[in-house]
Amino acid sequence: MSLLGLDVGTSGCKALVVDEAGNVRGQAYREYAMLSPEPGLAELDPEQVWTAVKAVIRQVASDAGREVRAISVASFGEAFVALDGGGRVLSNSLLYIDPRGADEAERLSRSMDERAIHALTGTTAHAMYSLPKMMWYRNNRPQLHARAWKYLLFSGFVLFRLGAEPHTDHSLAARTLAFDVVGKTWAEALLGHADIDRGLLGDPVASGMPVGRLRPELATELGLPSGVLLVSGGHDQPCAALGAGAVRAGMAIDGLGTTECVTPVFDRPVINPLTAAGGYACVPHVLAERYVTYAFTFTCGSMLAWYLGRFGEGIRARADASGMNPYDALIAGASSEPAGMFVLPHFAGAATPYMDTGARGAMVGLTLDTSAGEIIRAILEGVTFEMMVNVERLSGAGIAVSELFATGGLARSEWFLQLKADMMDLPVTALRISEAGALGAAILAGAGSGVFRSPEEGAQALVRTGRTFLPRPDLARHYRERFGRYACIHDAIRGIG
Repeated sequence: MSLLGLDVGTSGCKALVVDEAGNVRGQAYREYAMLSPEPGLAELDPEQVWTAVKAVIRQVASDAGREVRAISVASFGEAFVALDGGGRVLSNSLLYIDPRGADEAERLSRSMDERAIHALTGTTAHAMYSLPKMMWYRNNRPQLHARAWKYLLFSGFVLFRLGAEPHTDHSLAARTLAFDVVGKTWAEALLGHADIDRGLLGDPVASGMPVGRLRPELATELGLPSGVLLVSGGHDQPCAALGAGAVRAGMAIDGLGTTECVTPVFDRPVINPLTAAGGYACVPHVLAERYVTYAFTFTCGSMLAWYLGRFGEGIRARADASGMNPYDALIAGASSEPAGMFVLPHFAGAATPYMDTGARGAMVGLTLDTSAGEIIRAILEGVTFEMMVNVERLSGAGIAVSELFATGGLARSEWFLQLKADMMDLPVTALRISEAGALGAAILAGAGSGVFRSPEEGAQALVRTGRTFLPRPDLARHYRERFGRYACIHDAIRGIG
């Protein structure tokens, strides 16, 4: 018996099949293109996504398809698919980075007090969310809006196409700006101010609930058995937290990719002026009675990519000659001692807790003795200091982080994970299955189909951790002293450059 988890992202989708003992039976990945009909606009073709989803299912089904019992789906948030009454896609989806909806978000803030919006939805009005973009459709594509039967977020869209009833799980509903995150219902007051019909939205359901069965004709096409159960999924970040084993308050997953996102778990809704000021949303976890928030940066691995692209020709040449990954070679060249300088990694603006898109990066403390290795280490320290700022702000707002589970490309570097443990003074654990989002979806499929009594039991059965890196007291003390100086840099240079 196997479980199939899908992770639908903005640039590609992944499929993972695992058995109830945690053995990987199949994996697949397909890319698709982000579309930009005009400079600055960002869209996704839902039909391309659907084609890719079917392709990855067919690929994993060739190995273990006949054993699949249930399917669930993790997906990115905010963007939705407009469907007509026949289930046909009406248009491309507007991605969260698309600016359309900015005027509508501003009107919502004027129409309904910003504090009331935050208290209800756990976040603040912004063009990235679904509701302002639905308003944009109504105002700018009235014929399309009039033909729309449902606006489904991507996890719900994929499950609907597979055979599920139209629905939206709680964690993705929280990314619409139209959901009461405490009452777990659509926020009728906000929908009224937005003039959006509640009937356009899928019914809100908890993650891990049965929502339908695979269509018989698709079972044949995809190479799956008939009657496969479809289970409600979730937003990719809380699904990844589940897939990393972050199931209790204080645990957090640390996604170390092009950007960085720490997703801490807590056991009650936390919505207060400090979370609002820091840009920390309150989002229902895919686990009942738990919540998560997102502390994120706009740079992480991209800082290393910047250095390699501008100054790393020799590093790349040496890596090619030895067959080494150039990023591993870059990190291997970092100074063995703490840097005597700072790198403020706001090269693409500052995310939480500043939410300052106009921020600029900086290198502070350079001398004629500064080496390339020290700069490399300072870059890695800088991205970690940035998350230390977030962890401190979260603690002040009532959200504690006591341990981290690392995923993403940079999580393959044991050197960097040890540095994170030393700097953040927290245990940092590596994972053996890197596709935490797809694994989280598979765990939900197992819970919804009765393979596991709960998602927590599923995580205990399926999550495989690697080495845990513990902070070294002397270095932790050194970085605590340095942190106070780092934390002043953003405000000190704001507006310069």
